[in-house]
Amino acid sequence: MSTVIVTGGAGFLGSRLIERLLAAIDAGELPFAADRLVSLDLAPNRNEDPRVESVVGDLADPALLAQVVGPDTVAIYHLAAVLSGGSEEDFDLAMRVNVEATTRLLEAARRSGSAPRFVFTSSLAVFGGPMPPLVPETLAAQPESSYGAMKAMGELLVNEYSRKGWIDARICRLPTISVRPGAPNSAASSFASGIIREPLLGLTSNCPVPLDTQMWLSSPRTVIENLLHAVAIDPALLGAWRVMNVPGISVSVGEMLAALERVGGADARALVTTEPEERVIDIVCSWPGAFDVERTRALGFRADVDFDTAVREFRDEFAPQR
Repeated sequence: MSTVIVTGGAGFLGSRLIERLLAAIDAGELPFAADRLVSLDLAPNRNEDPRVESVVGDLADPALLAQVVGPDTVAIYHLAAVLSGGSEEDFDLAMRVNVEATTRLLEAARRSGSAPRFVFTSSLAVFGGPMPPLVPETLAAQPESSYGAMKAMGELLVNEYSRKGWIDARICRLPTISVRPGAPNSAASSFASGIIREPLLGLTSNCPVPLDTQMWLSSPRTVIENLLHAVAIDPALLGAWRVMNVPGISVSVGEMLAALERVGGADARALVTTEPEERVIDIVCSWPGAFDVERTRALGFRADVDFDTAVREFRDEFAPQR
């Protein structure tokens, strides 16, 4: 039996990734055999496919990890994290989940002896300070938030375990995902979905940052496809430094609201207020808004065509009656 593990597998992204992995297994799209998927999370994964096992527990528990990660583990997706807003509010919890649990997961993979492919989801929050308009791959991380600092630590840890040959790393700095369905989360960037999602559902929402704030965005569908692609890349193409800036599209918040109006109409746009929130501005406005992704595109990653498409995808799936 060969196993793929998804931490945070009961969450929005993790549950969708598990569904996509099942389809990829059926279609023979993966470069390895896999007949078991494990969701490791504090909540159960509700997928009823018999190949999915939901393990509920603390990712920072070494005993639990020793039970889950074994010689049959061929790949690990590490999605679980305390997000940006939550990391600022509870530093100790964020350190435990974002750094300590990551280290323990890496140690479990090391002890398994299976050298699994290890996809670590990082963030553009690792950047800060003075930045050029187009961020090159060689720009050093200079985070200006706890979340960004912890993700930068995670990148170095994951890359080092890969350098030692204990895992085969693929570190994906994801764009901000918009439009996410469901309730707002603790991410400082949660508004990037809220200012589209809520109005399309007939609810009010606030935009807390200036309208000229540039966002680096990806739709959920495209992020899932890129995560699937990440695990499949030939390691010979990746080199020693495994950090990759995943493609997105650069869109100002004002342009996002214009897309909302084009797709949802003037009534939807009128539901969005623009009251500034300094806590959000301090975090989000330190992030870059555009990246040089020539290398990652050459590796086969892709970006959305435009933001209007992402808005229509959400409308058609979650608000078709409006």
